[in-house]
Amino acid sequence: MTTAFVPRINGVVSTVVPSWDELAARILENEPLTREQGLAVLETPDHDLLRLLNAAYDVRRFYFGNTVQLYYLMNVKSGLCPEDCNYCSQSKLSTAAIPKYQMLSTEELVAGAKRAYDSKACTFCIVASGRGPSDRELDSVIDAVREIKDNFSIRVCACLGILKPGQAQRLQEAGVDRYNHNLNTSEEFHKNIVSTHTYEDRVRTITDVADIGISPCCGGIVGMGESDDDIVSLAFALRDLQIQSIPVNFYHPVPGTPLYGTWTLDPRKCLKVLALFRFANPSREIRIAGGRELHLGSMQPLGLYAANSIFVSDYLTTKGQSAEDDYKMINDMGFAIAAAPKA
Repeated sequence: MTTAFVPRINGVVSTVVPSWDELAARILENEPLTREQGLAVLETPDHDLLRLLNAAYDVRRFYFGNTVQLYYLMNVKSGLCPEDCNYCSQSKLSTAAIPKYQMLSTEELVAGAKRAYDSKACTFCIVASGRGPSDRELDSVIDAVREIKDNFSIRVCACLGILKPGQAQRLQEAGVDRYNHNLNTSEEFHKNIVSTHTYEDRVRTITDVADIGISPCCGGIVGMGESDDDIVSLAFALRDLQIQSIPVNFYHPVPGTPLYGTWTLDPRKCLKVLALFRFANPSREIRIAGGRELHLGSMQPLGLYAANSIFVSDYLTTKGQSAEDDYKMINDMGFAIAAAPKA
């Protein structure tokens, strides 16, 4: 097969990726991405980035057409976390100037769901800081979820940390559709970013919720000093866990956090990362999550060639661009906002 571009790894011609178009065709024939291919994606020369994105778009379009799913995130408990995640402005190590408050009321959570619905989101994400929810906090979330489900056609994703026995079942019975618990990085790099819980703790949490019938949402953070091997390992771990919804965060340095000052990304590398996650998990939701505006900047629209989902409005402790700007970006790309799920 004659091609205009032959991918290389560390300057050496790859024998397993004859072209990005061919790679996309193989993936659409259910041939899994290999580690060598994944590394080749991340090492794509910048001048061939558009060829790579075109191939990623072929895969994205096959499974999701030109629709973009919107997610709306609400930080329902901020700061006050006993974990020592070096990247997080809410951890016990952080001195970041962020709001700190206990679990919001049921009424406030329901009001947040209405804002999500009005923002055209298909999923409302309830996120709380901390190692895991107390029974009282879980009760508040459950009461809110039941009321949300009675009033709005919207999915609910909960992100409450490590669950105690029986808590996942209660969330499932209340109507929670998804549970998020990110791996954050590779198993090998995990020890560099947190010590108060293990990589295995995170895997166990996401497999436990999947086992009782809640759709697993799990992703990671890129740009914390990890290697390309670590990024590929993360993408493959999510594939092995059969994660349905994958948020890809780009590390946003916040003053007062231990990792502040770490900056390893540029917009082109971010786009290559999104292409990698699409190729590794072709039929799964790939969401451009935190750090989208900061790291992709004017190249944000190109991310939608690989990803089929974004957060609309703000993140946990950082601001996003306006919903109107997101709508315009989606429309300008010729894409359409995915319809909310039917009640």
